[in-house]
Amino acid sequence: MSNPSLLILPGDGIGPEVMAEVRKVIDWFGKNRDLAFDVSEDLVGGSAYDKHGTPLHDDTMAKAQEVDAVLLGAVGGPKYDALDFSVKPERGLLRLRKEMDLFSNLRPAQCFDALADFSSLKKDVVAGLDIMIVRELTSGIYFGEPRGIFKEGNERIGINTQRYTESEIARVARSAFELARKRGNKVCSMEKANVMESGILWREVVTEVHQAEYADVELSHMYADAGAMQLCRWPKQFDVIVTDNLFGDLLSDAAAMLTGSLGMLPSASLGAPMANGRPKALYEPVHGSAPDIAGQGKANPIACVLSFAMALRYSFDQGEEADRLEKAVEKVLADGARTADLLGEDGAKPISTSEMGDAIVAALTASL
Repeated sequence: MSNPSLLILPGDGIGPEVMAEVRKVIDWFGKNRDLAFDVSEDLVGGSAYDKHGTPLHDDTMAKAQEVDAVLLGAVGGPKYDALDFSVKPERGLLRLRKEMDLFSNLRPAQCFDALADFSSLKKDVVAGLDIMIVRELTSGIYFGEPRGIFKEGNERIGINTQRYTESEIARVARSAFELARKRGNKVCSMEKANVMESGILWREVVTEVHQAEYADVELSHMYADAGAMQLCRWPKQFDVIVTDNLFGDLLSDAAAMLTGSLGMLPSASLGAPMANGRPKALYEPVHGSAPDIAGQGKANPIACVLSFAMALRYSFDQGEEADRLEKAVEKVLADGARTADLLGEDGAKPISTSEMGDAIVAALTASL
């Protein structure tokens, strides 16, 4: 039986640095848990543009369609700001999401006890926080037509179109309900049904799916702006939040800061099941390419490591090993290891990207 396949796309900025630490973790599982992967590596984003003149080569796209999972680092940087919109580094990531039809974006917001003081909110508000935001990823205002900048009379107008079909809403709703059944059994759907027709349809379809297939799951509805306020007021009221592409982008970044650092947060983008029954999947840290610290060994690799933990859970049916990796990260943080983004005001010296990766591997070894 062949090993599961994994395509690694380090990308730009700090992407290669954090991905190097994930490679250490992957190697550890192969040597110590009889869990080997067939790993290949390729280019995406600015690095792909530098070599191929496109942010995602067709051959790379073909590889992504064939493997069991894709793990991506980060894309973009000021070097590419002047490029035409069609070849900006971010277009490579959007192409992956669109052509793999990765419609369900899972963004957990979990606050480790050791980092509760790093949140901008009071400790009792965020300690023990564990919520999941499910964001629709392949439709909505980022993809709707018509779009563009046009001339109308004597001035320019910018147009983006919010567009959703019933089936697009229903499938991401099912993804959220299925997740909730494995967690706290609660879903809060967020939209703007008070001012947007697409929001009215969203609420209607989510309710229909709930009544027909998931009546055992508690469902509530909330306007997205009120949801943002409630995330800041008392985030632990939520378990799973399901929302559209635009609001999911905003709400998940807001939830990210509840945990203290973007450098801590993984994500998974899941699509329809493949022949083996597992979903097409792309895993990536929520943070960007951080060009200001690239190449300096300051980046926090934990979000990328935890993205691999999500791959273990959702693509490779290795829930126990995912737990092992997450607990290793928790132990490292509890023992006081901190990269620069996690330092308080006590004058402690940060450890490097590589040292954090080594500490996680050491904690994995100690778990045996």
